[in-house]
Formats: sequence, structure tokens, C-alpha cells
Amino acid sequence: MEITSLARSTRVDLIRFEVIRNALVAATEEMALALKRSAYSTNVKTRSDFSCAFFDHSLRPIAQGFTQPVHLGSLVRIVPAAISKYDPDRLVAGDTIITNHPFEGGVHLNDVTLISPVYVDSELLGYVASLAHHVDVGGGAPASIGAFREVFQEGVIIPPVRLTTGGEIIPDIFNLILAQIRSKHETGGDFRAQLAANNTGIRRLQELVRQHGLEAVREDIDELVHYTERRTRSEVNKLPRGVFSATGQVDTDGYTDEPVTLSVRIVIDDEGVLFDFTDSDRQRRSPVNSTYAQTYSACSYILKALLDPDIPVNAGFYKFVQLEAPLGSVTNCTPPFPVVGGWETHMRLVEVALLALAPAMPDRVPAGTKGMICHSGFGGIDPDTGEYYCFLETLAGGYGARSRKDGPDAVQVHGQNTENAPVEETELNYPVRIVRYELIADSEGAGEFRGGLGLRRDYMFPDRPTTFTVLADRDKQGPHGLRGGLPGKVAEYILNPDSGRGTALRAKGTVELQPGDVVSFRTCGGGGYGHPFSREPARVLRDVREGKVGLERARRVYGVVIDPREWVVDLVATDLVRSGAGDE
Repeated sequence: MEITSLARSTRVDLIRFEVIRNALVAATEEMALALKRSAYSTNVKTRSDFSCAFFDHSLRPIAQGFTQPVHLGSLVRIVPAAISKYDPDRLVAGDTIITNHPFEGGVHLNDVTLISPVYVDSELLGYVASLAHHVDVGGGAPASIGAFREVFQEGVIIPPVRLTTGGEIIPDIFNLILAQIRSKHETGGDFRAQLAANNTGIRRLQELVRQHGLEAVREDIDELVHYTERRTRSEVNKLPRGVFSATGQVDTDGYTDEPVTLSVRIVIDDEGVLFDFTDSDRQRRSPVNSTYAQTYSACSYILKALLDPDIPVNAGFYKFVQLEAPLGSVTNCTPPFPVVGGWETHMRLVEVALLALAPAMPDRVPAGTKGMICHSGFGGIDPDTGEYYCFLETLAGGYGARSRKDGPDAVQVHGQNTENAPVEETELNYPVRIVRYELIADSEGAGEFRGGLGLRRDYMFPDRPTTFTVLADRDKQGPHGLRGGLPGKVAEYILNPDSGRGTALRAKGTVELQPGDVVSFRTCGGGGYGHPFSREPARVLRDVREGKVGLERARRVYGVVIDPREWVVDLVATDLVRSGAGDE
């Protein structure tokens, strides 16, 4: 069965094309599965903080296994940069390149990428890559997160170097890297899991070529890119044309109380979508700078979210993502400026860009979400073993309401897709007790459709001193509402909250804890959509009965009066309150 492409004169075997197209994606997804099942750290094996991809011999992105959509654009930048920097002619079968260099296509140092060439006999098909967030890469604090002033304080910087040759780890390189890292056992295990993932991808792609032939696979890869380009162009043509602008901020930079201004100008035309961040702040000596790859990833995510979800993600899609991020700005920083909190800025860039598009796409854009990654990291020396342990996770928060639906409670948002770190696994493997883990009542942004609730998670360290870092945001301004919806409640970070002497912690900082200390994270709720008085009273009643909204808030904010004895809405009193007569 053959079809003729609408845009090309070549004839393509449709069945073979679909088989190869899906096999390429399946190879990257099987890589992800191998990585997850082989990893050591909770952050990788349980929370799935990694992604995998395949690039052809021309270094075009062809298939990606999106465990984490934040990696949507970062892998696309770092793999070509690393291979070009290293020199592809030096790579042979069995080699693997390792890198995390933030100013050569990378992001923050914890995200380490392993790249391996795929040869079939003596012919180069392309490259497989796996990117994983490692729980520690050295630097000034456990988990390698903190309010640092230079990138050199954030951990080991790895330029593109060969980690394996002939399929075997090069001990000198491996030991040199691990010598900089606290959690050597977990990190070493996660590196080996990435190698297992790459080897899995190589085998699957080799099998594909041997089944269909190298010429056929290359031909269908070319067609896949053109097919994606045609479909993406068709979808972009459906977007509203024009120029859309908005301004937002990261609440604090980690050293001062000054916000970091983020401005975006979005131009949608026949050439694609241009994201212009020229008017954003200059880079700062604080942990809020985004690398070019992180900013590019934010733009890629936004465009992907606006198009048909069935469109493949490869070079044909990325052709329509255009970016202006001036060198030396907070959206495209230069050395030695720190980058560890760049994902926090990336997340807020997504929020600001969606705010710009909201007037033109009111039914497609949600109100403000958690809008931060929200890192929690801690570590110390285990007195029983003498070994250093490290833990890192990111906490969920409220999603913004939509034009027809409430925002989900306590979820990871936008490109962040990490899973929950179960209490049982965390307590089993680390010297911590999770003493509270619950939704935060009344944290939602009220509206006709309410925002999702924030999350409270309290860490207690019962028997040893611990170094704890908060790398987050949103403690100054809650997520914005849309069309009369109210903002979500701001986040809080509190030391010993139930002691009667609780101390507010900075959203970006490191503290030394003593045995018995508790750190409480309280993430923000999502913004509301539409005026709260337009919310159906039955929905408010349900929220009250589920403990998500209090009786007093129901009356004051939503104008709904509820009889707690019968658990029914007093419709007469509700009408009076909503008309204003009930307040007289």
C-alpha cells in the first residue's frame, strides 16, 4: 500500500512508514523503562526524573521518550552541541560521551546526559541519549542545590568526554567524576542505569535496521521529519495571528528580596511561533539564571501544548520554535553565573507566556499553576556506615482552573512530570520521617472553576544533624487567576511549624538542622477562572464536605451559605449574600 505525499514527489510505503515511525519511539520508551528499572536513586527509579531520545546521523532529533517534558528542548540542544564539540569522527561503536556542561547546550549540573553512537555494521545510523537528574553532583550543599553565587559552587562541570570505550567504562574518568560527588553509590548506579538504557536503544535500533534495511529506515526517517513539518505547519496556521505580550516574575533571586522580571513577546505568523525575551532582566549572581536550553525547552513545551497532541516531536516540529534570548540575560546566562535554579525560571517563563496568550485563547489556557519546580534536598553523613547520603525531590502544587474545569489538586504542572516519592520508600532509605502529608484547605484560587489545592509535606529528622536546602519560589505572589478568578494562596517554608516558635525560611536557602527539627513545605494553590460568585453552590458544598474549603470561606469568598447541621446550601441566604444584601 503506497501513498503520495502532498508536499513531496517520493512515494512512501505507508505500512512500513507507520511501523518504523512507531518503532523509533518505542525504542526510546524502552530505553526509559530500562533506565527506571536499573536505577538506584529514588529520584530516578521512582520519581522518573529522566528522558531518552534518538538522533539521526545528521544530529536531527527523531524520537523522544518524554518521561519529563521539561527535557523537551534540553536534549535537543545538548546532544548536537556535545557531539560537535567532541568531534563525531572520533566516536566508534561502544563509545559513550558524558556531559552536563550548562553553557554548551546543557541545563543545571544535576542533569547529566550520556550519548552513544548507533552503528549497524560499519554504518552510522545516529545517536541515542539519556538524560537523568542525579541526586548529587558535588558542590556547596547536599543534593547540589542552593543559593550559590557561581556555577563552580554548584558541582562538577563535565565537558563532553568519553565515559566508555569498547562498551566498557573508562575507570579513570568514572572515578574522577565520582570523586566530586557525595552519594557515590547511588550516583554510580544511576550512571550505569543510563548506560543500560543507551545499550537497550542501540540494540532495538539495530534490530529495526536489520529487519527493514538501512536505506528504508533512513528514507522513512526523512519522511517522518517532513510529515511532522507538514502537520505542525497546518496546526500553527490554526493559531491566532498577532503579537502577544505579558510580564511576570520570579519572586526572589535567592540573595535579595528583589523580584526577577520576565517579559515575553510572542509573535505567531506563517513562519511559526517566536518567543522574544529581550526585555527580561539581566543575569544575576544568584541561582535563578536559565540557560538557553532551559528557555528553549519552555518554548517547545508551550508550542507542543497548543497543537494536536498526536503530532510527533522531532526536527520537523522544532523548526517552528523560534527564540530570542539575549546572551547575558536571565533567560540565556553566561559563565560563571549560577544555573541551579534555572528550572524555576523556566517554569515561570511558561506561566508568563501562557498569560500572554490567554486573551487570544481563553478556552485553551489555564489560570496560573504552582509555577515552580519546588526542590527539597537534604543530606549528611550516616553515623552507622560513615557514608554520605543525599535525597532530592520536587513537590506538587495546585494546577490552574480551566474555562470549564477545576484545576487538579497537588500535581506536578506543565513540563514537570515527576512522580510522588512514597512516604514508605523515603523513610525506609533515608533518616527522615514524613510527619504530615496532606492537601492544604483554602489554598485554592477561588473562581467559577477553582484552582487546585496546594500540598503540605513536613520532614522531621529524628536522630542526627542534617543539611537541608529549599530551592523554590512563590512565597510572595500566588498563581494568577483569569477572568475574575482569584489568585492561589502563596507558598510557605517553615522551620519547626508546630513548636510555637516556627521560623519562616527563605524560598532559596540552606539551613543546618538539629535532631528533632521539622521543615514544612506548603506549596501554593492554583489560580481560579471566572468570578467566585458564579460557582455552582453544589460544587462549593462538595468542596466544603470534602474539607477542601472551609465554611467561612465558602460564605465570604464564594457567597455560598451552608447549614453544617444538614449539609445543605441555604439558597435564600446565598442569594442575599451574592446580591450584597446579606452583608448589610
